Amino acid sequence: MADKKNAVVKLNLLEPRATEKTYREIAKRTYVFPVDKSASKQQIAKMVEDEFNVTVTDVRVLTRKGKKTKYSKGKHAYPGITHRQDKKFAYVTLKEGNSIKVFEEQEDVKTSAKDAKASKKDKKADKNAGKEKK
Repeated sequence: MADKKNAVVKLNLLEPRATEKTYREIAKRTYVFPVDKSASKQQIAKMVEDEFNVTVTDVRVLTRKGKKTKYSKGKHAYPGITHRQDKKFAYVTLKEGNSIKVFEEQEDVKTSAKDAKASKKDKKADKNAGKEKK
């Protein structure tokens, strides 16, 4: 038992979830991370604080059970059913004023791409306006 408590828990903190739902949660200062199935809330909070230098106020954990899948070794034969692996996600809420820079960098890239598209449209409009004057 002592070995389990002292074991280092692997967290995928460098790979946060990037979905529509998680972007809505970011507005509430909540970030979603896939974590190891054996990770506790205290371990998750400590790892996030150490990794990103922020203050964690709340940790919620969600475990999604793996789906059943049929497998076959021949035509029309289903000898059995297996399960996909369970997945565990941590919803980490930060203290007001704190944020994680990983998400802000992604947003900056998106806005710069939008600015580039807008400038291309402006150039086309200017070019077309020049042709109409002739």
